[in-house]
Amino acid sequence: MAADYKQNPFTLTYDEAITENVQSKVNLQPVKYQLNGLSIAANFYTPTNFDQNKKYPAIVVAHPNGGVKEQVAGLYAQKLAEQGYVTIAFDAAYQGVSGGEPRYIDKPANRIEDMRGAVDFISQFKGVDTNRIGLLGICGGGGYSIKAAETDKRFKSVATISMFNSGDVRRKGFMRSQTNNIQERLKQASDARAQEAAGGEILYTLAFAAGMTPEQVATLPYDLYRQGYEYYAQTHAHPNS
Repeated sequence: MAADYKQNPFTLTYDEAITENVQSKVNLQPVKYQLNGLSIAANFYTPTNFDQNKKYPAIVVAHPNGGVKEQVAGLYAQKLAEQGYVTIAFDAAYQGVSGGEPRYIDKPANRIEDMRGAVDFISQFKGVDTNRIGLLGICGGGGYSIKAAETDKRFKSVATISMFNSGDVRRKGFMRSQTNNIQERLKQASDARAQEAAGGEILYTLAFAAGMTPEQVATLPYDLYRQGYEYYAQTHAHPNS
C-alpha cells in the first residue's frame, strides 16, 4: 500500500513506514558514506532492541532500475529489520540523492560497485556479523545482485525479487523484441557518447513519458512496464526517483 511521502519525516512512500525512532522498535538512520569519490546516501535499519554489543545478520538491499531507497527497497529493508536483520537500502551512485554527474546513469559496473560499497559500510558497523551478510536485489537490482555475488564473497547468500536482466534487455530488447536492430542501437549509443564528449547535449533514454494518463498507461505493451509506471510514477512516486 502507498503512503504520502510528504507526511513522512524520512520521505518513505510505503504504508506502515517508520515515522520516528523508538528504542523498542525498528529504527532508521539516514547515513552517507564515500564510494570512489562520490557521496552515497542510504537508510540504515536496525532491529527491535538493537544492541551493538551483540552480533546480527545483515542484508544489503539493492533497488530497482530508476527506483530509490524510499520506495520498495526501503519497504523490504524495514520488513527484514522487523525479522531481526540489520539492513541497508541505498541510492545508487548518480541516482537519488547520492552524488555523481551526469544524473541518472545506470551502468551495470556502477550498480555492482554500489553493492560492494554498501557491504564495505555495513561491515564496519558495530553489531554486524560479517560472516552473515546477505544481498537482496529487486527488479534491476536483482540482476546486478547476481553478478555482484559471483565475485564478492562477503555476501554469503543472495536472493532476488522480480529479477530483471538489464544486460539481456539492453542488448536484445524486452522479451527479445529488438534483435533485428542491435547495430542501429549501437550506432545511436556511439553517436550520443561522441556528442557528450564534444560538450554537446546529454541524451537520456526515456523510460516513461511523464504525466501519462491512466488510458495511456493501459496501452503499454507489457505488464512489467505498465505496473512499473503505476508504482514508480503514480501510487508510490518519489521526487528523487
